[in-house]
Formats: sequence, C-alpha cells, structure tokens
Amino acid sequence: MNSLTDQQLLRDYTERRSETAFSELVRRHIDFVYSAALRMVRDTHLAEDVTQAVFLALAENTRQLTEHPVLSGWLHRTAQNLAANAVRSDVRRRAREQEAATMNELFSTEPDATWEHIAPHLDSAIGDLSDTDRDAVLLRYFQRKSAHEIAKILGLSDEAAQKRVSRAVERLREYFSKSGIAIGSGGLVALLSINAVQSAPMALSGTISAAAAVGVAVKTTGTMAAGKTLIMTTTQKALIATALAAALATGVYELAQNSRLQNDLQRVEQKLKPLAEQNEQLRRERDGMQKQLLSAQQDAEQGKRQISELPKLRGDVARLRASERELAELRGADAETTAQREMKSWLIRVDQLKKRLEENPDQKIPELQFVTEQDWLDAARRKFKTDKDIRGALSQLRRSGESAFANMLDSALRKYLEANNGKFPNEVSALQNYFKPPIDAALLQRYEVVPPKISPDGKIKQGNQGKVTQSFPIDDEFDTRFTINADGVSSAYPAWRKRTGEDSNWDIISPATKAYKAAYGISMPTDLSLLRPFVTTPEQKAALEKVIQATKEESDKK
Repeated sequence: MNSLTDQQLLRDYTERRSETAFSELVRRHIDFVYSAALRMVRDTHLAEDVTQAVFLALAENTRQLTEHPVLSGWLHRTAQNLAANAVRSDVRRRAREQEAATMNELFSTEPDATWEHIAPHLDSAIGDLSDTDRDAVLLRYFQRKSAHEIAKILGLSDEAAQKRVSRAVERLREYFSKSGIAIGSGGLVALLSINAVQSAPMALSGTISAAAAVGVAVKTTGTMAAGKTLIMTTTQKALIATALAAALATGVYELAQNSRLQNDLQRVEQKLKPLAEQNEQLRRERDGMQKQLLSAQQDAEQGKRQISELPKLRGDVARLRASERELAELRGADAETTAQREMKSWLIRVDQLKKRLEENPDQKIPELQFVTEQDWLDAARRKFKTDKDIRGALSQLRRSGESAFANMLDSALRKYLEANNGKFPNEVSALQNYFKPPIDAALLQRYEVVPPKISPDGKIKQGNQGKVTQSFPIDDEFDTRFTINADGVSSAYPAWRKRTGEDSNWDIISPATKAYKAAYGISMPTDLSLLRPFVTTPEQKAALEKVIQATKEESDKK
C-alpha cells in the first residue's frame, strides 16, 4: 500500500470498498488535516471532531476525487469549511475558554511570539492562494515532498516546481506583512518546516478508520443506517445538553445564594482588565523594538560591507585619474577629450546593463548583491555590438557575484566539516549557520549538495568526495558554474571558451593573471592584451597570444 499513489488508493476504495486503502489514506494525511484543524479551531477536542468529519467527507466523495492531482488541497479546503462551521456552532463556549486563556496568559511564560502570531492566520493565508500555489506549499511543507517529487506530481520540471514553491512562500510573506506581521522568507520557511504539521492523537486514527467502516456499511445498506447514526448522535447531544442545563441551573442557584462572592469576583476582574491591556501594550512595544533592532543590524552589516570597499574604490579612482593624466601627456589636448568620451560611453554601457536587468528580472541572481562598482565597469569595458555582447557582459557580472559568494560558501563548508568531523552535509541548508555575517536563505536556493559516493567497503571512492554546486545556470551558453568541495572552489568555463581551446592555454598563463590581480586588486581584464606586461616566459607569451586571437575570432562570429 505504501507504494500506491493517493489516486490509486481512492480508486481501490471506490471500486472495492477496501478498508486497508482508506486506512492508508488516513495514515498519510491525518497529521496534516489535524494540524490545520487545530490552527483554525484552537481546541484539541474540537480539532479531532473536525478531522473525523473531513475523512468522513472524503469517504463520501472518493469517486469525484480519483482524478484530483493533489488530494491535500481538497482536504485543506474541506477542513477550512468544516472548522468554520464548528467555530460558529461553538462560539459561546470558545468565548469563555478564550477569556479564561487570556487571564491565565498574564501568569504564564510567553510562547514563541512569531509562530503564535502567524498560526491563527496561516490557513486563511493558504486559502487565499491560487490552487497551484496552495498545492505547491502543501506538498512541500505539510507533506514533506522534495522539489523533484513535487515536479513529478504536478507534471513540471524540477526548476519550475522550486520556483512555484518560492513564489507561494513570497505571497504568504506578503499576506502576513499586510496583517502587520513582519517576517522574512527564510524565517517563514523555517517556521513552516518546524511547526506546520503536529502529530494527531494516536486514538484518533483508529476512530476515523472505524467511522470509515461505518461509512462503507452505510453505502452498502442504504441511507436508513446513516439516519439511525445521526439520530443517535443527536440524542446523545440532547442528553449532554440536558445535563449541562441542569448543572447551569444549579450554578445559577448557588450564585444567587452567594451574591457577595460574585461581587468580589467582579471587582477582581475589573482590576485584572487594566493589567491585561497594559500587558498587551508592553508586548506590542517589545515587538516593535525587536523589528527596529533587526533593521538596525541589517543596516549596520550593509554599512560595514560598503566601508570595506571604500579603500579599493579609492584606489580604482586614483588609477583611472592617473591613466587620464598619462593619456593627456601622450596625446596632447585632444587625448583628454577622447578619454572623456570613452568614459562617458563606458558609463552609458553600465546603465544599459542595469536597465537590461530591470527589464528582465529572470536574469538577476541573489549573488549580484556582492558585485562591486569595479565589476560593473569591467563588464561594460567592451562595446556592445550585438545582443550576445550584452549577454556576455551580464554573465560576467553574475560570475563576479557568484565568485564572491563561492568563497563565502567555501569558508562555511570548511567550518561545517571541522565541526562535524569531516562528514559532508546532506543539504546545503545545513551550512546556513556557518556564514559570518549571516546571509539570506534565498542565496542557498540556487545550490545543491552532491553527496560523496561510497564503495561497498564503506570508503569514499577516489575522486568522488562530496561537493556543493550550482543547480542551474541563468544563461547556458555564457554562464560559469562554480563547484565547492573540501579542496576549495573550482569553476567550469563557458561553452565558447571550450570551443576555442582556451582552457589549456588559460592554465599556462595563470601566473600572469595572478600577477595582474596582485598589481591592480581587480578581477581578470576584459581586454586580455593588458596581461602582456605580466607574462614572463616564451611559453606564457605564446599561450596568451593564442587566447587573445581565439577570443577575437569568437567575438567576430557574434
């Protein structure tokens, strides 16, 4: 049964009334339905009633659901409707319980504030999502499905499934933001992963399966047995209501006999009410201060990064000014005008790149936050004759940001391996706590772990130790893919570089590239002829000329 899909189990139950098939469906989804009901009704016993009602409704509607691609979406919507009815029918009792809970809260330790704020609104937020977004969220965080499994269920690619989950999480975050609950996407994902599904009481599953068996008998023998069951339930409720009425009458009689005690109780409640209001005000002020503190910390981190780049930028400006002076001395008065025109054209190309990214957000990556002003200038150094030139420049920008983040990821991986006795992580999210300063979890979504391959004797195969790599490039033709393992950071060059045979020559001129970076403190120049002063051997000189010529021929083809 474990290997069958939900739709196969539904068909088995519809056609053969298989109790085993229905019990398997209950086992798979009971925690999810119970957790949703509990968030909506806020009462464990009432949540059990709602959960039982949902699965009874499932038993009655299996024929219509056999072709439904995501059963959890239907279960969630049904639980939402039944919970709303239960709350309306039980509003007076819930009001009294809520009042008692509020008074007790004054004397108890405060729970996790963020989840307590989110939980009452979570199911309404999920209900407001589109069907496709709701299915993606439920499959990922409530049924613990991987992106590959979600893609298979919804008939999508792995990349499309991951994007759909990310989009749905962002819309949930926007919903909470409009409700006055500020939380980042990474924090929301963490809370959903930890708290979204709680275990239902063990006895509840057996009760539901038994109720399903009764439902099978009802379908077999007609509606008469169902009517008797309902009458029995109504009679039981009437008996309970009668007992409650008698108890209430006794209580009223006793209160009438003890009016003095009731007056004292009212006075105590009046004194507690201002305290409760004051407590709520203090809580709101604390939450506001926490938000301000978080914002200040983020501003401080951004300020530190900007300050750390100031010396480099000042050096770059000084070198540019020195270059302008040298050109003016060599070419005369016209040289300064030419340099100014070239610089203006250069800055225009930078603006072109920024505008292109704004018009095509799918070409952006989170790592662009690490790109410096010098990286923008390097990317725009070459004139844009064709659209491929612009694509190549954007790829260079992404490569600069990815290279900076790859070094951060390498440092985090080394810290993780040291803390875990050399054991490689199973998921890239395990590295989250090893970044200093902390990073947004969205940065890790473009990376995945390739675990080490283990031989039959339990040892890691030669050359197959684990690694962290980018899951997909933005531009397959131009983008570089970075890989991080225990030996450090490596990258695969774009397709055009392999076609020109540049890889082997690039290894030969690597000492010249390192010397250039040491001299100027910037990445590889777009104009490779600037490396000529740094080659030191005839072999390096010949390799550099081959690279320059091959690159020129490839550029002319574009």
